[in-house]
Amino acid sequence: MEPSNDVALDIIITNVVAVFRTRCHLNLRTIALEGSNVIYKPEVGKVLMKLRKPRITASIWSSGKIICTGATSEDEAKFGARRLARCLQKLGFKVKFTDFKIVNVLAVCTMPFQIHLIEFTKNNRPIASYEPELHPAASYRIKNLRATIQVFSTGSITVTGPNVQYVATAVEQIYPLLFECKTTLR
Repeated sequence: MEPSNDVALDIIITNVVAVFRTRCHLNLRTIALEGSNVIYKPEVGKVLMKLRKPRITASIWSSGKIICTGATSEDEAKFGARRLARCLQKLGFKVKFTDFKIVNVLAVCTMPFQIHLIEFTKNNRPIASYEPELHPAASYRIKNLRATIQVFSTGSITVTGPNVQYVATAVEQIYPLLFECKTTLR
C-alpha cells in the first residue's frame, strides 16, 4: 500500500519563540514598578511581561534582550514583539526595535493511523532513537532542516524547528517513513 499524496494533515502551531533587541539599557525596577502585567524576578535578573492580545509572554533583561514566547504564528510573534517595544517606549526608554528573529517553532500534527515505534526506530536507526523507559516517544532528527520530531505510538507527532516552513517540510519528509510503520487500529 502506497502513501497517498492527497492526504491533508493539519499542522497546528502551538508556540513561536522570537528574540529582539532594544539597543538600550533597560531598568528592570522601573519596568516592574510602572509597567502593567509584569512579574519581577530579581534573583534571575529579568522581568516577565505578559500581553493579552496577542497572548505573549516576554522575558526582558536589562541588557535590552527580549525573548517572546506563546505566539501561534510568525506574524503574531512579530506583532507582539513590536507591541512590547511600544510598551517600553511609553515607560520612557529609548527603545529601537532591532535584530528581530524567529528562534523556534513548535507544532503538533496527528497522523490518520497509529505507529509501531520499535519498527520505525529499527528502519531509521542512525537518526531515530526510542527509549521507552525514558520517554514514550521516538525521537527523529532531520539535520539539514534543524528539526526534531517526537513520534508517539498514537500517531501524534510534535515537531520543533527554526521556522514554520521547515516544520511543514519536516512533516512532509517523515510522513512516508511513518506510513511504512503504521499499525492496524485495535
